[in-house]
Amino acid sequence: MKIGLFDHVEWADRPLATLFDERLEFAAAADEAGIWGLHVAEHHATPLNMVPVPGVFLGALARATRRIRIGTLVYLLPLYSPLRLIEEICMLDHLSHGRLEVGVGRGVSPFELKYHKVEHDQSRDIFIDAFDCVSAGLQTDRLTHAGPHFQYTDVPIALRPLQQPHPPFWYGSSNTTGSTWAGERGMHFVSLGPTGFAKTNIDAFRAALAKRGGAASPKAGFAGGAAIGVLRHIFVADTDAEAKRWGKPAMERHLAHINWLRVKHGVTAGDVRFNTPRGATFEEGIAEGSVIAGSPETVVAEIARQSAALGGINYLLTYLFLGTMSLAEALRSLDLFKTEVMPKLATM
Repeated sequence: MKIGLFDHVEWADRPLATLFDERLEFAAAADEAGIWGLHVAEHHATPLNMVPVPGVFLGALARATRRIRIGTLVYLLPLYSPLRLIEEICMLDHLSHGRLEVGVGRGVSPFELKYHKVEHDQSRDIFIDAFDCVSAGLQTDRLTHAGPHFQYTDVPIALRPLQQPHPPFWYGSSNTTGSTWAGERGMHFVSLGPTGFAKTNIDAFRAALAKRGGAASPKAGFAGGAAIGVLRHIFVADTDAEAKRWGKPAMERHLAHINWLRVKHGVTAGDVRFNTPRGATFEEGIAEGSVIAGSPETVVAEIARQSAALGGINYLLTYLFLGTMSLAEALRSLDLFKTEVMPKLATM
């Protein structure tokens, strides 16, 4: 099992410049720890995400790290000019010396899409057209594309990515429609949410990937060539009690940020389509499996239990630095994870 790192880079009651400096220091430590990849989210108009232009942050990460692979999970394609995004991807692939991983999606929040004049009910069609255009443009020096939302005729593509034919594509899904779509295209894949919920999406992805015949960009070191993972919020401390002491306020601040736009718009659960069921507290997250907290022994045992329940995964996407956590707390958790958890996961 390989280990990845996920981050929204959410607001944390300190100057934004300080927050960015801390995240770059943490990324360098994760790089030294042997974490395989670092994936950042894209959200807009919410304290959940302070890097709504993820490409800028990835440019900084490219030069703050040496080995760890970096990328988005995900670029919200309905909000981009495909032509401009093609150029950004190429630049980042060269700035990182070929370490870029490109996660794509349509956007789970109808509020964020609406702010950008995109209707949620149309976003999947826009996303698919944008993806077809971007993936074609990364593989040519002259782009012609005639889709329902984007059209280009013989546009010169002056930049080409370092990785050929293009950096690997990723998809994160909280529903079987998206999971199946990703498998049909041979992408790398991550799901989230309660263990049973995540398994349904992983199973849908696996079935579509098997029918396709394998990954479009196979990865050495991942069983079967495709990364198949699950996102988990993980807090590691010397004892279970210590992990809960600072993990609980961090997780509950994070949950408040996830719900911030819904509260702002006066929306209650069920009024708007949000696909991921989620516990409302730290304790509910522990019970459903989306949060793993405790001593190294507790964390290893829970990861092993979930891996078996999910039918075996080859990628654990860890969320180690979030909410109210200080840099010192995050670095201590990472150090324990590196020295006492990761060695036991290597052959899991």
